[in-house]
Amino acid sequence: MDWPTILTFAETTTQRVGLQLLKDFGQVQADEKADGSLVTRADRWADEELRGAIAVTFPDHGVLSEEAEHIFPGSEWCWVIDPLDGTTNFARGLPIWGISLGLLYRGTPVFGYVHLPPLGQSFHGWWYGESGLTGPVGAFRNGQPIHTSPDAPSPNHFFNLCTRSVAVLKQPFPSKIRMLGVATYNLLTVAAGATLGGVEATPKIWDIAAVWVITQAAGAIWQPLEPNPLFPLEAGKNYGDRPYPTLVVSRAELIATFLPLVEFLGQK
Repeated sequence: MDWPTILTFAETTTQRVGLQLLKDFGQVQADEKADGSLVTRADRWADEELRGAIAVTFPDHGVLSEEAEHIFPGSEWCWVIDPLDGTTNFARGLPIWGISLGLLYRGTPVFGYVHLPPLGQSFHGWWYGESGLTGPVGAFRNGQPIHTSPDAPSPNHFFNLCTRSVAVLKQPFPSKIRMLGVATYNLLTVAAGATLGGVEATPKIWDIAAVWVITQAAGAIWQPLEPNPLFPLEAGKNYGDRPYPTLVVSRAELIATFLPLVEFLGQK
């Protein structure tokens, strides 16, 4: 695989799409989808732009996207894209939202790129697992290496919740809570060392494909909250409705601290 070409494509394409999204930021009307989440014309435009760019640059690669195609095509290489993660923030004028691209090899993510235009931050990384692939390694923010925090929990450290995990707060919690409203950024803050952990109760495949790579490349521990395997994805299967309840922590020792507090989220 030509990794420099992959990285350049992800960077230039998300930058281009992000510039237009910044013009629409806080200016567009949101509609409610069947699952209760919001969508705007900006989401749909960005989805079309990203899928079109992939088709031109990598015509033999498949695409699975939030707004258009939920069935995994089974091609050796496939992009999983979230054209606008954080639509509610975007529509309401809160400056935390992003564009997410995950590249899967034989159904498992190996490269991830997330661009957050209003923050001026871009994250990327490689995580090959058991794929047999080789190439660049590590996780990066704006081109600089990042790594998870080595700290122990305290009242002055952060842990991120999602809106569907607030039941966690019915019990004492060992760190300060933050809620960012963007699944990708929730978990990327763990990769960058800003938070000790984060939980997402109902993320979809397009929420996690890119950050599954970046967080692990940065040293984080990815702990699914339900027994079914995450990857590889299966050809012909519809992933539009499947949630992936997930805990991510900065190091293995913190699984014992946080898992008992959030594991019930995977039992719904």
